[in-house]
Amino acid sequence: MEEIVSANKETRSSSSSKFIIEEWNGSSSSKLFKTATITTSPYLSIQRSGSRFNHVWRRVLQAFVPEGFPSSVTPDYAPFQVWDSLQGLSTYIRTMLSTQALLSAIGVGEKSATVIGATFQWFLRDLTGMLGGILFTFYQGSDLDSNAKMWRLVADLMNDLGMLMDLLSPLFPSAFIFVVCLGSLSRSFTGVASGATRAALTQHFALQNNAADISAKEGSQETVATMIGMALGMILARITMGLPLAIWFSFLSLTVFHMYANYRAVGCLALTSLNIERSAILFQHFMETGQVLSPEQVSRMEHVLPTWITSWSSKKVKLLHANVRLGVRVSSLDHQEMKEVLLSAGSHYLKAKYLLVERKGIIDVIMHKNSTASDVLQSFIHALVMAKLMQKSSSVYLESQSWMDKHYEVFLQKRCESMMPDGSPNYCILKFPISPFFIEELGSTALLLFVKVATLFID
Repeated sequence: MEEIVSANKETRSSSSSKFIIEEWNGSSSSKLFKTATITTSPYLSIQRSGSRFNHVWRRVLQAFVPEGFPSSVTPDYAPFQVWDSLQGLSTYIRTMLSTQALLSAIGVGEKSATVIGATFQWFLRDLTGMLGGILFTFYQGSDLDSNAKMWRLVADLMNDLGMLMDLLSPLFPSAFIFVVCLGSLSRSFTGVASGATRAALTQHFALQNNAADISAKEGSQETVATMIGMALGMILARITMGLPLAIWFSFLSLTVFHMYANYRAVGCLALTSLNIERSAILFQHFMETGQVLSPEQVSRMEHVLPTWITSWSSKKVKLLHANVRLGVRVSSLDHQEMKEVLLSAGSHYLKAKYLLVERKGIIDVIMHKNSTASDVLQSFIHALVMAKLMQKSSSVYLESQSWMDKHYEVFLQKRCESMMPDGSPNYCILKFPISPFFIEELGSTALLLFVKVATLFID
């Protein structure tokens, strides 16, 4: 916060003058409020602006909201944090119930329980969680940035499953180790996915290079939610002690609320980076109407759950990205397909840093090793054009290239315009926020080759 002092001089006579000094407080010149007025005539006096309560309240608020709030963060920050705090509160209340059940199953309070036995069981539980976190990072680490909304929701659902396993552990004493290890495994996925997606969302919220401030204030909010949740959890655990039906009713009710709050939280997010699904939504709407959707409109149409869960439900837009495979190995092509690649390279893609191959209704994208994020976006949109034209035409290569020549630059320009709330030129195409999914996906498929006609011979 800055404190700015302005002074006005009022001349009363040749021998006396009056000075007025105003004290202002705020994070920027457009977000200031007067805190005090100091006058020097006839005697020095200080008149504070606003009530003492308002001053104290602003100081307390500074510990929980980013500097310059709300102009320093995106509009979806506040609703997301409200729902995120509510879901965190329900989590900590349930944690007390699940921990109580877990300690009871280990044998705390029983004379027959041994220290070494309880220690060994706890060790196996933690070891399983550590190994699970490493495996989850290995298989899904590169997908967490691009699908932050989905993985944020999945992380909390896995946390629900982990606490459910802890609550079930006393009911299955013969399978206790298996049940608690399964719960620890679920929570390990939560730890990795939640931490990674939180970093991605913090970068999204930051409008003034204030990601560190946002992260610190989010920690303060979570601390308060933790303390309140633990206090309420202890009260609830005390009330429901020895009442299994009350424990299960409380746990399941809080779990339902937790899932609802998480769904509302990720539903508030309007991410401005492009991943595969958001690109497909933008492209298909543009191809049908000539207009580009805003990030808020796209956020209402994209999946927030894994597609295999929501595949049964009909969406507003039938997406084409399921017919596109981005980053295909050249070595996976057969003899005939390799010839088609060479023909395409010689006739259509001499200047582009990608090649497209149609195989059984699927468009495969082969990338140049020096391709940039813009090249990856162009290749993916081109593949979507081919997938769309396959339903209507047989000469998809020529027609798709013609569409790209005529409309691709228009599409990019309109996409940039749809992301400029104040008309500023900050969203130029060279700084267009592209989700790292494309690059990471190419890395995971180990495709860093480009085929040149002059250096590749096929018998």
